[in-house]
Formats: sequence, structure tokens, C-alpha cells
Amino acid sequence: MGRSRSRNPDSPPRKLRRVHTLLAAVAVIVAGAVIALVVTRGTVTAPATSSTARGCEDDRTYAGCLERAKAGDPQAQFRLAEAYDGGEGVPEDDAAAAEWYRRAAEQGHRDAQFQLATLYDAGEGVTQDAAEAARWYKRAAEQGLAVAQQNLALMYLEGRGGLARDTAAAVRWLMPAAEQGLAAAQYNLGVAYETGDGVMEDDAEAVRWYQKAADAGHARAPYALGLKYASGDGVGRDPVEATRWYRLAAARGNAEAQNDLAVMYDAGEGVAEDDAEAVRLYRQAAAAGNPSAQYNLGLMYANGEGVRRDQTRAYVWLSVAAVTSGGTTDRAALERVASSLSTATRDIADRLAATCRKTAFKDCGEPAGP
Repeated sequence: MGRSRSRNPDSPPRKLRRVHTLLAAVAVIVAGAVIALVVTRGTVTAPATSSTARGCEDDRTYAGCLERAKAGDPQAQFRLAEAYDGGEGVPEDDAAAAEWYRRAAEQGHRDAQFQLATLYDAGEGVTQDAAEAARWYKRAAEQGLAVAQQNLALMYLEGRGGLARDTAAAVRWLMPAAEQGLAAAQYNLGVAYETGDGVMEDDAEAVRWYQKAADAGHARAPYALGLKYASGDGVGRDPVEATRWYRLAAARGNAEAQNDLAVMYDAGEGVAEDDAEAVRLYRQAAAAGNPSAQYNLGLMYANGEGVRRDQTRAYVWLSVAAVTSGGTTDRAALERVASSLSTATRDIADRLAATCRKTAFKDCGEPAGP
């Protein structure tokens, strides 16, 4: 049923579904600024191998690197640390990894400085010490290592490691990392321009950095672009383009994008209306724990759109959404559906909803298809 067709006045209105969804999505993008800055260990690219450590480059094990490391070669020390870090040819030993990373780091090896910082950040092989992490991140960042620049930016954003919270400083470190092509830094720089946190708010500049991050393969950037094209902020409003970016993000497993793409199919905006496809996408996002999708799926069951009308299943998903969202979803729809159920049926639905939540939305009784 399209937006122009008449609807039962007692059924939950479609517009509520879309407004709720998009508002929730914007909140997730802003929150993503901190989440996306976390960088896992082992993502650095080593500099060219020194002549004395060239044999160690091919054999990163203890036997291949020990003598050169003992002789003071920083690259061999770094490779030996990697061997202990990953258990390559020697039992994994975080403390030994930290010691060899430290020896290389003190000689100015930037990748070792970064890895040592991550150990202090996580408390692996050393006593957790955010100040030491910040110190080593900064030393590696000052040598131009993009991942170190990004993690240092995170420290400034959170005010950790003895650093005062300073969004402007965070952006100053994000910028060179982004310019080097680090996708996560590009995405987070886009967030900064979108929110005006640390820089002057500039939606067009946000779109530019989101585009770079998306082209570099960042998982959340396509969704951010989809929101921009859907709202027309920083770029001409274009539902077709919004749908294209939502689809890419949805294919990368982004539950918010799956939900918003479903909304587009549900409303016939930017794509031909297809309630069955909307239900399929709502199910994917609902199973991933997205409360908007859970709420929307409940409405589809309540209205019989894209799926057989089923008030029991509508109640299950609407009540699950109410809990998952912390009570922010519209309770009027839930109460309206609940009033249509007998006491016995509602008891059954409550048990189904409890099982759904207990199993992290994996056992909610959903069929394989609509």
C-alpha cells in the first residue's frame, strides 16, 4: 500500500515509522564519532627493513630475529616483539612483546611506539597506563603514523591519559591521518564537520570526508552519506542516491542502514515500493537488535503489509522494541495491538517476546521469508 492510498484510521500511521527511524539513525551517526576511532593492534605498515635486519624480515620468529635484536637493531627488535605478540615461532608472551617493542620504540621506531601504546592502552603485558599510552601514541603520531594520530585524537576526545578534553586538538590530529587515506579518520572528520565539534559546522565538508571514507571501504560512511542525501544537508536532496548508499551500507551489515533502506521500500521513496522487501530488511535489522526495525516490523504485522496480518507477532515485536529502545518507541501502537488480543494469547506473546530478548533476537519465531 502506497502513501497515497487510504488506510484504516485505527492502524499505526506509516509516517510515524519513518520519522522515528530517521531520528534514531542521526543519533547513531553522532555517537559513532568515538566508537569508530578505536583502532585494533597490528594494523601498521612497517618502514623499509634495515640492512642488518633483512634476514629477520623473511623469518619473523624468535630464531630469525634474536641475534640482530640483541645487537640493537630496532627493526629486528620490532619483528621479535611481533613474534612474541602473535606467537610466531615462540610461545605468545605479551610481557616479552612489550619489552622488545619498548627497546625499538626508545630508538624511534614509530610502529613499535604505536604497538607499545596499544599495550599500555589495553593493559596487556604491562600495567594499564593511559598516560603512557598517550605519550607513545604522540611520539608515533609526530612521526606521521596515521593510526597513532587517530588514536591520539581519541585520547583528546575522551580526555584520557592526562590530556584535557580538547576537540580542536583531536581534529588537528585527525586531519593528517585522514589526508593519508585512513578511512576511519576520514569518517570521524566527517562527523566533526557534521556536528561542529572542534571545527566550524560544514555539512558540505562532512559529505566530502564521508565520501572519501566510503570510497576507502569504511563500513559506516555509506550510511552517513545516505542520511545526507535523504535530508539534503550539504548536498542536494536525492532519495534515489540515498537509497543507493543505504543499500551499500546494508550489504556491509549496518543494521541502521538495513532499517532505513526498508523504510524507503516501505514508502516507495527513491525506489519502487515493495512491502515484502521492506519486511525482509526489517527482519535483518531487527535480528541485529535495531529497535526501530523491531518497531517497524511490528507495524508491518499489525497492518498486514508485505506479510500476513498477525496481531500476535505484531505484539511480540512492538513489545521487544519497547524494551530494546529503553521505552522510546511509540507505546500507542503497542497498546492498540495489545487490546486486540485475548489474555491467553497475550500471555503466549509475552513468552515469545521474552525468549526473543533472552536469545539476543535469534529465536523470535520468524519464518525464513515473508
